[in-house]
Amino acid sequence: MRPIHDAHVAEPGLAVIEVAAYDDATAFAVQELLATRCAIAQADRTVREPGEPGVRLRCFLDLRQEPDM
Repeated sequence: MRPIHDAHVAEPGLAVIEVAAYDDATAFAVQELLATRCAIAQADRTVREPGEPGVRLRCFLDLRQEPDM
């Protein structure tokens, strides 16, 4: 995965969440759960790291805003 930049966490209320899950369906289910609670820049794909189990998904949260519904 790419590095997290200062801009991703530059202010209170901004967060980067990295989900490690067994499969894509589980990772995206966690992302959807987060999206019901806060504004989120959703990921559209997961990443498989060679030699590591499961998949990873990174999304960016803004706790200062309401989720888009």
